[in-house]
Amino acid sequence: MIRKFDFLIIGGGVAGMSYALKVSRAGKGKIALVCKTTLDEANTAKAQGGIASVTNLKVDNFEKHIEDTMIAGDFISDPKAVEQVVKNGPKGIADLVQWGVNFDKNEAGEFDLHREGGHSEFRILHHADDTGFEIQRGLMAAVRRDPNITILENHYAVEIITQHHLGVQVTRRTPDIECYGAYILDPDTKKVDTFLSRVTLMATGGTGAVYATTSNPNIATGDGIAMVYRAKGTVQDMEFVQFHPTVLYNPKETHPAYLITEAMRGYGGILRLPNGEEFMQKYDKRLSLAPRDIVARAIDREMKIHGINHVCLDVTHKDPEETKHHFPNIYAKCLSIGIDITKQYIPVCPSAHYMCGGIKVDLNAQSTIHRLYAVGECSCTGLHGGNRLASNSLIEAVVYADAAARHSLAHIDEYTFNTSVPEWNDEGTMSNEEKILIQQDMLEVGQIMSNYVGIVRSDLRLHRAWTRLDLLYEETEELFKRVKPTKDICELRNMINVGYLITRQAIERKESRGLHYTVDYPKHALDHA
Repeated sequence: MIRKFDFLIIGGGVAGMSYALKVSRAGKGKIALVCKTTLDEANTAKAQGGIASVTNLKVDNFEKHIEDTMIAGDFISDPKAVEQVVKNGPKGIADLVQWGVNFDKNEAGEFDLHREGGHSEFRILHHADDTGFEIQRGLMAAVRRDPNITILENHYAVEIITQHHLGVQVTRRTPDIECYGAYILDPDTKKVDTFLSRVTLMATGGTGAVYATTSNPNIATGDGIAMVYRAKGTVQDMEFVQFHPTVLYNPKETHPAYLITEAMRGYGGILRLPNGEEFMQKYDKRLSLAPRDIVARAIDREMKIHGINHVCLDVTHKDPEETKHHFPNIYAKCLSIGIDITKQYIPVCPSAHYMCGGIKVDLNAQSTIHRLYAVGECSCTGLHGGNRLASNSLIEAVVYADAAARHSLAHIDEYTFNTSVPEWNDEGTMSNEEKILIQQDMLEVGQIMSNYVGIVRSDLRLHRAWTRLDLLYEETEELFKRVKPTKDICELRNMINVGYLITRQAIERKESRGLHYTVDYPKHALDHA
């Protein structure tokens, strides 16, 4: 089947929905919002802490937020991207409020601001401890009300369409690659349909599910990044994987592991060993409020030194009622496994959390492939550099969705549908035995990435990962060529591609910088050899 939409949006988190609402206002054509599960399963909904923006001008300003972002990114962030996000942050907040998102306010009617690691001021807007869920709720309601937006849930994008599918040889040096839409798997017919578009936006989220333990949902398999890479688009900074220092240590829950928000440390939570001893003073003068890369490496080292599988976060010195008020969901979650956080330490450990790299885009969110934009965690705007500053991601998605909307609306009349695109050849079958192999290979990717491409790396570990991923790649591509596409095998292909990109770009960076720490090129004082 061939379907035509002027705007094709792949991904349904804050990035995809913000863009959909922006372009819908202009009334320039039909919009399809495609997501591989349901809208409410996006990574956005898992973001507990909040969204960063300068709103309290009595004490805060753009310059402070810019400086905090550059420091956290180890000074390899793109200054223009940082300035664009910070200065357009307040407008992004206003857009979210207009769409129906609620943020907590104090008795004076002003935003109740939190402070998180790496921030010099209180500038984190939040909704209790489920800010991402509230943003997702507000945007979902707005999108579902919009008659211009066709929502296609449980549809899976297999590949984006370029000249390659017209028989033209496309390489990484081809200067004029164009995107004409995407091949998308329909869950009901089990067939791959051809979606033609004038403009395509990639908003597929992150890559956490390629690791054995992650705060991300299982859907975070890096699909958009892998599809664009296979289409010969530029992908960069993949070595910078942010490990959240504090997810709830619970061996029964690893995909996703339950996040203990950064805001809990901003609130006054103290990191301790299980025996009560503090340790962050050995690593950074900011103690528990140091940036995530420093805290994650410190915890990793303490766990190795003491032979333990977790450390602890302590809020027992805080007022119990205030703790329950600020963190009702965390309180309830911990209580469900027998931990009263007002009286007991919270067991925590680091977990794969956020991808700072991704599809390279410019200030208009344009990728290196014409007519293809990328927004949100799948994109690499340059904002994060070597390490993401806490709560910068949601505001980045809103600001760049606006930039992409303005640019694509200004140029969409220049584009036409390419009706020469062939339909997908879906010959092939799949046996139950092959499904078992796919599940096993997914587990193997997670083990390879966590064991060899984790918080602390070495050339030996990285090359070992490369060798194992290469074997999985060959096996999986051979299987993909002879079976009908399913969500599982497509996700496995993407996970292997993403794992390869993280590993290769980590090998290429011959220094320890930001989130990339290698014992072969140590820059920081922490010695993990």
